[in-house]
Amino acid sequence: MSTNTLSKEAERRLIDFFNHIIDPEDMAKILRQVNCILALGVMRQHETLQIGLTNFEDNYYWLNELAEILNPYLSEE
Repeated sequence: MSTNTLSKEAERRLIDFFNHIIDPEDMAKILRQVNCILALGVMRQHETLQIGLTNFEDNYYWLNELAEILNPYLSEE
């Protein structure tokens, strides 16, 4: 896991994106839907294929982490 901080420009762009383009909760929903579709597609088409699986698992994890930051869904009781 990286501990780098966002540049002011990246922070500004993210704030602008979520203030003017898409609601963070909607983006979290989209991320979860895309993650689910990708995971199901990989599992169904390549049940025994191991090439790239670790990378896919890492990316799946980080997309879910971003979704949780945007809209804590799995963390809620």
